[in-house]
Amino acid sequence: MKHRVNFPKLHRKRDQRLALIRNMANHFILQERITTTKAKAKATQRYVEKLITKAKKQNLAAFRIIRSRLPQVATQKVYYDLAKRYETRKGGYTRILKLETTKQKDGSSLVILDLVK
Repeated sequence: MKHRVNFPKLHRKRDQRLALIRNMANHFILQERITTTKAKAKATQRYVEKLITKAKKQNLAAFRIIRSRLPQVATQKVYYDLAKRYETRKGGYTRILKLETTKQKDGSSLVILDLVK
């Protein structure tokens, strides 16, 4: 049964899925914009928005939690830059923009995951 299961599996096992989302979150935070499939973008969006919300608390516990989930460079950017940028915003730090094109291989729709300015 799939009662109350709200997150996409992305056709991967748990450890592979977590590694994929963490890697995409790292690149997204450093570049502030990535192009990917819709399902991966939604999973990454959920992960990153929770990290930014946690960073807005600006305490040592929040820093350590973010550090355990991201590499050092991305952690510093989230904690020092993005948390300051979105300190008055209550949520919705990212947006998904649909592209007209699809992937050549399997026809899945492509989107741009972007930080709101």
